[in-house]
Amino acid sequence: MAKAGRNDACPCGSGKKYKKCCEAKQHARGMSRLMIAALLAALAGGLYAFTVGFTDEGTATAAPGRVWSPEHGHYH
Repeated sequence: MAKAGRNDACPCGSGKKYKKCCEAKQHARGMSRLMIAALLAALAGGLYAFTVGFTDEGTATAAPGRVWSPEHGHYH
């Protein structure tokens, strides 16, 4: 079946035009999936930054003048 045009009858059978019936629902569904994907990517990035930033106890990549504090678990 071909995709319904904006001015075609809605395939759900409501008798309304597609643009007044299901088009907005389809757009919202797609946007919510995009928002969830963006949120998951941000959370994964934050978790990675947290893991790398606060567990680098033995690396020599600390900024100049910064020392590791075992008491606090981060650089000072």
